[in-house]
Amino acid sequence: MNLYLIRHGATRANLEHLYCGSTDLPLSTEGAEALRSLHYPAPRARYLTSGMRRANETMELLFPGKPYETDSRFREVDFGIFEMKSYEMLKNDPAYIAWITGDNEKNIPPQGESGEAFQTRVLAALDTLREDTVLVTHGGVIAVIMEALFPREGKNRYQWQPRPGRGYAVTEEGYREIP
Repeated sequence: MNLYLIRHGATRANLEHLYCGSTDLPLSTEGAEALRSLHYPAPRARYLTSGMRRANETMELLFPGKPYETDSRFREVDFGIFEMKSYEMLKNDPAYIAWITGDNEKNIPPQGESGEAFQTRVLAALDTLREDTVLVTHGGVIAVIMEALFPREGKNRYQWQPRPGRGYAVTEEGYREIP
């Protein structure tokens, strides 16, 4: 099975360095313009998004007219009460400090989702894919998948996150960055 993992285009949250997982933002004007300059080939595959507006808009710009499905299990991690806030806004908040210190996978942001729960959700969804798939999703989702598929690379999740509009083509032989 070939898997094409593409991160959605830039949003206001990306540009302002805000935590954004469950907030359903559209692409920014700049994000949409940057996507229009990319030229992805359209492989014969299933087309799928997380169902979030930014992922759907990216799919429609990169692969106009291609029918696609959605699967909410490929949504970004839920940052709970830290959604749409930056490190600068939160750096003195005791709840935030408690969340970012210690075990980042087990710690749960208030009203949010732990890294472990997020990983379990994403990998369970990945396990259901049986055919060549183009998946337009989120940086964290792509990072979880790549870390699981290529553990010998020794990269952590943040090192796997592609820039907006970019991603990876995964084949039986390995992976390559796209575009």
